[in-house]
Amino acid sequence: MAFGFLRKGGESPRLFICPARFLGERNFMVMKKQTYEVGASLEMLCSSCDTETSHTVETVTKQGQISKAVCDTCASESTFRRGVKTSIAMSKGKTASPYDRTRKYRKGQAMMHSVFGQGEVTAVIEPQKIDVLFGDQTRRLIHAQA
Repeated sequence: MAFGFLRKGGESPRLFICPARFLGERNFMVMKKQTYEVGASLEMLCSSCDTETSHTVETVTKQGQISKAVCDTCASESTFRRGVKTSIAMSKGKTASPYDRTRKYRKGQAMMHSVFGQGEVTAVIEPQKIDVLFGDQTRRLIHAQA
C-alpha cells in the first residue's frame, strides 16, 4: 500500500491510501508478483488438452514462482524457468494432433511433429511463424500456409 496526499484545485491536501505510488506528476502501479504454494490449484492452458483446465502446483522456487505444474485432467507435467514454460512431459493416455503447416496455431496448443515429437506452441512470432517447445529445445516452424 502507498500513502500520499491528494490536492485538487484550491482544496487542502487529503491523506489517501491506495495501491499506487506517486512519483512527481505520474502514477506508477506497484505490482507484486503472485506467489504460489505446493498443492495450490490454478487455471491455465493445458498443452495436451488444448483447453483451460485446472492444474496443481507440484514444485515452487524460493520466491514462490511455479517451477512445475500438473494438469488435473490428463496428468501432463509442465516445467517453468523464470516464469516461462521450458518443457512439457505428456501423459501416456492422450496424444496431440499431428503438426500440419496449413493449420493456424495459437500459443499453448499441442502438436505431434513427425521428426521432433511432442511439442507446444510457446509464441506466435509472425502471422506465419511459431516457436514450438519440443522437450527442452525450442524450434521455429511455419503455420497457416495456404
